[in-house]
Amino acid sequence: MARLFGTDGVRGLANGDVITADFALRLAQAAARVLPEVEADGSEDGPARRPRAVVGRDPRASGEFLSAAVVAGLASAGVDVLDAGVLPTPAVAYLTADADADFGVMLSASHNAMPDNGIKFFAKGGHKLPDAVEDAIEAAMADTPARPTGADIGRVSQMEDGGARYVRHLLRAIPHPLDGLVVVIDAAHGAASAVSPEIFRLAGAEVHVIGASPDGLNINDGYGSTHLEQLQAAVREHGADLGVAHDGDADRCLAVDAQGEVVDGDQIMGILALAMKERGVLADDTLVATVMSNLGLLQAMEAAGVTVRQTGVGDRYVLEEMRRGSYTLGGEQSGHVIMLEHGTTGDGVLTGLLLASRVAESGKTLAELATVMTRLPQVLLNVKGVDKDRVETCTPLQDAVAQETAALDGSGRVLLRKSGTEPVVRVMVEAATEEQAEQVAERLAGVVRAELAL
Repeated sequence: MARLFGTDGVRGLANGDVITADFALRLAQAAARVLPEVEADGSEDGPARRPRAVVGRDPRASGEFLSAAVVAGLASAGVDVLDAGVLPTPAVAYLTADADADFGVMLSASHNAMPDNGIKFFAKGGHKLPDAVEDAIEAAMADTPARPTGADIGRVSQMEDGGARYVRHLLRAIPHPLDGLVVVIDAAHGAASAVSPEIFRLAGAEVHVIGASPDGLNINDGYGSTHLEQLQAAVREHGADLGVAHDGDADRCLAVDAQGEVVDGDQIMGILALAMKERGVLADDTLVATVMSNLGLLQAMEAAGVTVRQTGVGDRYVLEEMRRGSYTLGGEQSGHVIMLEHGTTGDGVLTGLLLASRVAESGKTLAELATVMTRLPQVLLNVKGVDKDRVETCTPLQDAVAQETAALDGSGRVLLRKSGTEPVVRVMVEAATEEQAEQVAERLAGVVRAELAL
């Protein structure tokens, strides 16, 4: 039977086969049994008071009934609920810690289209859950839920100051004001539509805003970090110094320089790593990134004296490695950037602020700062309908990978990765030229099809 939780909570078509009001209520009741006993490190230690949870959501229409179901499930199980309303995912993580809540719940499908939605949990302190705790919640769904009565039922209150608390938190994290900068914010008609422009203005920037009119139906629709064309045009139209794009729940950030060129997550991490190293706050002069980060980032960091520790794909694995080694900066090419000094999860608003702050502090343009690394051409091919579980054990395939890697002779690399949810093998190749990367990727994709055919 497939595992209920994916790499970032439970996600799917809202009101479809899985993500229903009934499911949300039962999942919340199960979480109410498990999470009040769990500390941030996964250990168990029962609370001395009635459990308390922070609940937030992005502005999807389905979030209205799903969050109501989650709140009902928690309160019916004896959990006091602080309803924070529409806020970014990292804001809910921060408020979970700031309010000394036992856990947090965020309803969002991140960068997915509007019909989808999801539910994810944060442990005490605002940390993502270990797999074992998620499995315990899934198992608890089969149990009869606790049904306290009388004065023991949970109470629900609105967290009216949640957004203001998050804004104050981020403003304290900015090392240099944004005075004199012109910035365009694309909020993807999502959870950061109100708070992101406000924070940038309070930090001193002149702000122009697009994609910040959520109506419940337009989240991620033609705007945001997965649709950068509108931001590129707006930056050029306003003569802005840079543009910042969030996704639906604002846990990621991509940027655009003054010429409209995209600055991706790898470049952002490189810029911030050097800035933090310069200030002496890059722990062990180490950056944590996934295996999908461009080889150009690894080469640039090596030249700058920064060690790069690589993890599997997914910001949860980046975070696990950061916590294990007490590292302060990590992230993904997609724009999930984590700074443990200021937060426990990827924060697209914070990332944009620190990037803009570096531009203001250095006196350099974003385009100049982005030259910290040279992106090698990267090709990614998805080979469908194959036996993905034989990737590591298929000798002819592994021999082909070794042969292509040797031929690249350090000027590129090859990565084969199996999908976590479908019979797909992803073939990623980086090389000195786009043509070479495409040729190597096509050859390896052919081997995958021939050797792993179902």
